[in-house]
Amino acid sequence: MREIACLLLLVVLLSGCSKLVNAPLVTVQDLNVVSVDPTGAGMELYLSVQNTNSFDVKLQGYSYDIRIMALPLAKGGAREEINFPANEETDVRIPIRITYSDLLEIFKRRPDPDKIPYQLAAGLDLETPVGQMTIPVKKSGTYAIPKKYRPAAIFGKLADFLKF
Repeated sequence: MREIACLLLLVVLLSGCSKLVNAPLVTVQDLNVVSVDPTGAGMELYLSVQNTNSFDVKLQGYSYDIRIMALPLAKGGAREEINFPANEETDVRIPIRITYSDLLEIFKRRPDPDKIPYQLAAGLDLETPVGQMTIPVKKSGTYAIPKKYRPAAIFGKLADFLKF
């Protein structure tokens, strides 16, 4: 009987430990096109992670799913370790690769390049002193394609190149 009481006490104490860890506050700072090359486009998602705990928390990996105009654009993730020091804010950069075939599906719908609706769903896998936790990140908004990466600008440069 004593063993059962100790076991129940241990279960109650351990279930309460997760209440000792505050989920870090994650803010989406920016989503940017950073490159265009023959295979597609490179984007970067910039996050700010504020660890409000009195102890360090470590990122073990992340996943993301980006939709444009409700169409899948990019999905992926990686195992990457980043330390989030106690009571500090840390910037995180997540690289995203987009193929031209995925972009073509979106451009077929002729979106306004100044207001393209997007939805971001991501998850940050964290290691804490009391175990693993996943922090969900969700954001919806509109994205303006930088003028230098718009199809008209890219095709204009290509036409200029071919004229030599």
